[in-house]
Amino acid sequence: MSTLELDLRNLKGFLVADVRGRIVGRVEGPMYGTKPDVPDALSVRSGFLSRRRALVPAETIEQIDGQSGVIGLRVLREHLRKFL
Repeated sequence: MSTLELDLRNLKGFLVADVRGRIVGRVEGPMYGTKPDVPDALSVRSGFLSRRRALVPAETIEQIDGQSGVIGLRVLREHLRKFL
């Protein structure tokens, strides 16, 4: 785990890919849990008209490429929690 704290507040619209490079979806927005003012996960929508979303915890993020708008994960997309 990295000692750098990720800022998850300004990642709306970023594309999310798992460890194999498969697309998980696009970031809808940050999700808050442990602290009311610091997001600790991302809500990722899997398709354009899809209602399914994945919960991407901050500790699963490997890297964020701000230039290309892609977030790389260190886990497979099957290991992410799904919710409506």
